[in-house]
Amino acid sequence: MTGAELKKLRQHLGEAIGQPLSVADMAKLCGLPASDGADTIRRWEVTGPTGPVAELLRILAMASDRYPILEMFNVFDRHDVPVKDRPARRQVLESPDGDRAA
Repeated sequence: MTGAELKKLRQHLGEAIGQPLSVADMAKLCGLPASDGADTIRRWEVTGPTGPVAELLRILAMASDRYPILEMFNVFDRHDVPVKDRPARRQVLESPDGDRAA
């Protein structure tokens, strides 16, 4: 993802929710710290985010009708979920009440 693509994504997500997203809003949406998150987004809008951040932003992009739903969107076997925790997450998401079975 390039910086220009990230800037366009911020615009499109704003359209999806019906109000413009500031760089501070985007930083909050990305879970960045309030102290310097907006500066990080500004920097990424020039240089482009790298590696895992770009992949996570592609997932976030699915909130806008302008981006396709990813074909290989696996919520269970994500890189940021330790392998040992994946079966428990799968069980929680698959249980009817959304709560981990005892």
